[in-house]
Amino acid sequence: MSKEEVTEEGEVFSHGQQPRDYSEPAPAPLFDAGELSLWSFYRAVIAEFIASLLFLYITVATVIGYQKESNPCDTIGVLGIAWSFGGMIFILVYSTAGISGGHINPAVTFGLFLARKVSLVRAVAYIVAQCLGAVCGVGLVKGVMKHYYESSPGGGANTVAAGYSNGTALGAEIIGTFVLVYTVFSATDPKRNARDSHVPVLAPLPIGFAVFVVHLATIPMTGTGINPARSLGAAVIFDNHNVWDDQWIFWVGPLVGALAAAIYHEHILRAAAIKALGSFIAR
Repeated sequence: MSKEEVTEEGEVFSHGQQPRDYSEPAPAPLFDAGELSLWSFYRAVIAEFIASLLFLYITVATVIGYQKESNPCDTIGVLGIAWSFGGMIFILVYSTAGISGGHINPAVTFGLFLARKVSLVRAVAYIVAQCLGAVCGVGLVKGVMKHYYESSPGGGANTVAAGYSNGTALGAEIIGTFVLVYTVFSATDPKRNARDSHVPVLAPLPIGFAVFVVHLATIPMTGTGINPARSLGAAVIFDNHNVWDDQWIFWVGPLVGALAAAIYHEHILRAAAIKALGSFIAR
């Protein structure tokens, strides 16, 4: 068995492993108008738009293809749909992480904003781009697969399934988004980067896998939202009253889940509030 050492801050290291020098990154400014003059900002916004478009195109096309088959044995099933969502997140986060951070989800952006990882200007721009990209992505599915799309029972939109209450669906969305956003925080934690150089390279894998397992658990309940842009894009193109009746669940649930994940990671696991209090008392 390998021996472990514990530092004064409670960090655990294998015997002989030395932590690298680490300094906490400065929090992003709440409002940074200077970003609006940078090409890198607009490049990141475009990356979020295209990533959301591709995400919705592939995943909703997968759902429509699953629904058009009358013989269950000829379909990919729920497992295949979950792989589609999780796999696309893995691909897109890997591809865009160095440009925009690879959010592709307003709930992720909201959680990172609460943790002061992105500014308000960038967060708002990302969320708008994600929603527009999602609408365009589902619109592309409808244009390419018009007959199958219009004959599908739900158009890939999120609704509360029969037999489940709104409260159950809301709880599923909160917990599912908590799993996702908590994974994002953990996989991209710069303090882990200081210890394990392989963490940033592997970050898209656990994030994509989190999306995969959450879909396995909640597809039967809500079709799995955990991404307000995904839910909005499908609702706008399908445009059914039942879809709009449930739309609030797929915004409130993910945003609450992201809030809970941000508080848990930053103020409990990373003890940001306690450290700030200790610094204040020491003055």
